[in-house]
Amino acid sequence: MDAFIEPIGRLINEFTKLPGVGKKTAQRYAYKIIDMSEEDAKLFAESILECKKKVRYCSVCGNFSEEDTCEICKRREKSVICVVKEPKDVVALEKLREYKGVYHVLHGVISPMDGIGPNDIRIKELLARVGEGVSEVIIATNPDVEGDATAMYIAKLLKPLGVKVTRLAHGIPIGGEIEYTDEVTLSRAFLERKQI
Repeated sequence: MDAFIEPIGRLINEFTKLPGVGKKTAQRYAYKIIDMSEEDAKLFAESILECKKKVRYCSVCGNFSEEDTCEICKRREKSVICVVKEPKDVVALEKLREYKGVYHVLHGVISPMDGIGPNDIRIKELLARVGEGVSEVIIATNPDVEGDATAMYIAKLLKPLGVKVTRLAHGIPIGGEIEYTDEVTLSRAFLERKQI
């Protein structure tokens, strides 16, 4: 016999489909939904459906948008493109309020172990954009094996086009201590040191 009645079991099962949500967290979410007023539960469900109906990918950069072209692509300087893995990376970089260019979302990285090659992510679309007066491409993929492989692959394709290709610096975080820093991060920080 299942410990949950069928509607609760279904709701828990649906929550476990979300990334990072295990059975216990899904149960807490389900119980919270049950405790909500009918009006709050309705608003919650409607917000999910509204997102599914209205949110799409920008036809230019691949970021989330309500229209064919996102607000960043419409309003920003287009000579500098920052390449990221996913739309959530755009959100993180936008919080800095430092960058004034546009983005290009790859929707993944090259990962042969997962069967993802260059043709499975939005590299062709990036190359098409570079011919439009782009002076610099900043590669902001994660500093891991897949992110580095993707960055190197893109840089190799862009260099013959005469575009400046840069990569976000990696190293010891501000407030971090050298003795607690892992060897890969410490090595990269040492190699990417700057003159002061």
